[in-house]
Amino acid sequence: MSYDEIVSVLDYAGGHEQPVRITTSDRHEVVGIPTSVDTHPTAHEVYLRPAEADDVEIAVSLGAISRVELI
Repeated sequence: MSYDEIVSVLDYAGGHEQPVRITTSDRHEVVGIPTSVDTHPTAHEVYLRPAEADDVEIAVSLGAISRVELI
């Protein structure tokens, strides 16, 4: 996927409280609901809230993402 497609899907999912599955370039998978997408060059990451853990956030570098899908 292109960078613009990745950011678009993450923005949509975050705005609709919809979970996504992120596949990183090293083939790890992360599942959660995006809480914010920061495209500023100094941050360049997405924050996700796992479905079962409302008090946890996971940060994933946008540059490490190869694919995002709505689930």
